[in-house]
Amino acid sequence: MRSIWNGAISFGLVSIPIKLVNATESHAVSFRQIHTEDGGRIRYRKVCELEDREVGQDEIGKAYEDADGSMIPITDEDLSHLPIPTARTIEIVAFVPEERIDPLQMGSAYYLAASGAPAAKPYTLLREALGRSNRVAIAKFALRGRERLGMLRVVGDAIAMHGLLWPDEVRAPEGVAPDAGVTVRDQELDLADALMDTLGEIDLDDLHDEYREALEQVIAAKAAGETPPETREEAAPGKVLDLMAALESSVRAARESRGGEGAGPAEEADVRTLPQRGTSSRRTPKETGGKKSTSTAAKKTAAKRTEAKKSTASAAGKSTAKSAGSAKKTAAKSTAKKTTGKSAPAKSTAKKTPPRKRSA
Repeated sequence: MRSIWNGAISFGLVSIPIKLVNATESHAVSFRQIHTEDGGRIRYRKVCELEDREVGQDEIGKAYEDADGSMIPITDEDLSHLPIPTARTIEIVAFVPEERIDPLQMGSAYYLAASGAPAAKPYTLLREALGRSNRVAIAKFALRGRERLGMLRVVGDAIAMHGLLWPDEVRAPEGVAPDAGVTVRDQELDLADALMDTLGEIDLDDLHDEYREALEQVIAAKAAGETPPETREEAAPGKVLDLMAALESSVRAARESRGGEGAGPAEEADVRTLPQRGTSSRRTPKETGGKKSTSTAAKKTAAKRTEAKKSTASAAGKSTAKSAGSAKKTAAKSTAKKTTGKSAPAKSTAKKTPPRKRSA
């Protein structure tokens, strides 16, 4: 790997000659601008606005544009007098736990390569010390005309350095989060946990840039004079109207994509509901989908049962009274039979006796 900077690591009184090489590379496909009529390259020329002519590199200098638009020339001699003690040195200033570093500060990554045989011993010493301490080194260094902040850590058998932004270059997340208060229910968190568990982990080496691969196929086909392959269009996701339904569908889809682990294609997501945290056990009609509370339903059920009991008791009373009346009639008939015996004429005579006439 080609080095982009040569210098030394300053570790107290120990100096370690090193070379700085890029730890990352871009595989993005780049394009050139052309004239669509004839395919000619479009190039930029550096033109002086005052003289309206193209100027060469030896005529170009640097300047700072002031607020009013005026230019303040800055020469290389002006810059050479700036107090930058880290011009050719990566100066370690502290050792801190890695979790102290905000990932938002991390920038470009570099490998620090030992420069020559004399650097092998102190380089290995620093690497082993960093590894045993479980800490990272914070350093200052100068690159491309400005002083920068860096973090040194162990990667395999090498020392890597991440360029860091200065703390005042990281913006505070003001106005990013939703303004209105949003309440997330335990059931929704349970489904989110189930989705996370279903998706599980992945080997980052298995991930690749599908867009770049498709673009390379188009370029290869065009270069061979063939028709570019058709690319599939992903369906645009619809609007999420029901968060719970979307989470449940996501869990099912994730399980199906993982070979049906834990559930069949048509099986509902198996979610264990956690107890309510810091809330009353009584749920409002809004939380229960508009249904009335359990206590109200219980009261109505008890009232219905009481009415049913009253109706049963009333029916039983009527039946008892009816039975008693029938028994009385039967007893009267039996008594009459015993008294009269088999004498039919007496019964007939009683019926034929004319009624008395009332006096006027």
